[in-house]
Amino acid sequence: MVFSSLTFLFYFLPAFLLLYFLTPVSWKNAVVFIASLVFYYYGVKEHPFYLVLMLISILVNYMAARLIDRCRNRRERGIWLTAGLSWNLGCLFVFKYLGFLTENVNRLSDSLGAGISFPCVRLVLPIGISFYTFQISSYLIDVYRKKVTSERSYLTLGTYLCMFPQLIAGPIVTYSHVQDQLQERSHSFRNLEDGLREFTIGLSLKVLIANRTGSLWTQISAIGYESISCPLAWLGILAYTFQIYFDFYGYSLMAKGLGRMMGFDFPDNFHNPYLSRSMTEFWRRWHMTLGGWFREYVYIPLGGNRSHPYRNLFIVWMLTGLWHGAGWNFVLWGVSLFTLIFLEKCGLLKLFDKVPVLGHLYMFAVIPLSWLLFAVTDVGQIGIYLSRLFPFFGLSGETVFRGDFLKYGTAYLGSMIAALVCCTGIPRKLYESVKYTFPATCGLLVLFWWCVYCMYLGMDDPFLYYQF
Repeated sequence: MVFSSLTFLFYFLPAFLLLYFLTPVSWKNAVVFIASLVFYYYGVKEHPFYLVLMLISILVNYMAARLIDRCRNRRERGIWLTAGLSWNLGCLFVFKYLGFLTENVNRLSDSLGAGISFPCVRLVLPIGISFYTFQISSYLIDVYRKKVTSERSYLTLGTYLCMFPQLIAGPIVTYSHVQDQLQERSHSFRNLEDGLREFTIGLSLKVLIANRTGSLWTQISAIGYESISCPLAWLGILAYTFQIYFDFYGYSLMAKGLGRMMGFDFPDNFHNPYLSRSMTEFWRRWHMTLGGWFREYVYIPLGGNRSHPYRNLFIVWMLTGLWHGAGWNFVLWGVSLFTLIFLEKCGLLKLFDKVPVLGHLYMFAVIPLSWLLFAVTDVGQIGIYLSRLFPFFGLSGETVFRGDFLKYGTAYLGSMIAALVCCTGIPRKLYESVKYTFPATCGLLVLFWWCVYCMYLGMDDPFLYYQF
């Protein structure tokens, strides 16, 4: 079940909100927990074991955290932390990386003539496992650090981990951020209204911009990269650049809005990243909860800026790439981002600070190129696409359909312009200035029913980040 679906909007959400607000305060967490399990089961109903796996994971982490809290000896605390993290990361490894690892080990064995072959099984990835693994692991580490005390209630811990607004694709919410809210939070008409407004904005970005620009990228992929012109290649990667931003940003706003309806305050996940003047700044503005997680639980423990900062940065970006997917394109993506950030720290940042326009021009080219490595999973196809983006390096002999840029550019011109304007953050600033006025409310109603109409026509594509 996705937020941008008629099933969620007109069945699940109304039923949940009605039950939630009719339930006494002491039972609201139970309603959230059960509703979240129903929501998750709807997505994994063909693999019901994945729901059981989640319940087991909650139990394992509940017991590990309680045992960590009871131990006074640091060594014993470390043992239970290791046990809990081994379960969390072990499950993630088996489902997400085991097939990739065995496949590449077999290839290496064949190339060396070793004659060793391991069975390669590609398991169906449990929805959202990368997100909830990081979230529950941060809880264990914080208990070990004595930043928080272990949760005494399995139900409350389950509510924290399984909250359906951010269960599937974040934002990654640390336990310390919502610990007090899990025990006591305010419920009011204003929270409900603000949540619905935020949800509607996110829904509009997803359905009206992300889905539309995503259709252009899908069509270009279907044509075949060998057969597209240079202008269409650039238009296509710009379309994907807009799609991935408004898809994930839209989801994050919807998650934040749903949380607000229930009295939770989730952290922001984006802050106009496409206005950045460097890749360093970009990753402080993009997927901020993931960046914060790696900084807090990987980069700083490795030594941060105090000891071997470039080594630590390389490890973080390798892990960031692999976190997004088990494929060589994601490894290449992580290495490329590390290289750019390394070069910026070596002097480019000073140049961009002195001449901001150079930074913006640099990012205008670098952002789409970085997403190319993310979007195209076949490394060989990346090379073909690059040959279309930069034809002066030489083209393959495939036929290019003349006029393809005009054909697709005309069809998607409105969506691309809307995406470009919304990237500036200006529409959001204008909205905030008139947020509670009658025209703004009417505008949101129009956007909502426009989205409903588009979903009725079948424009309810799943979120890109659901696959991670």
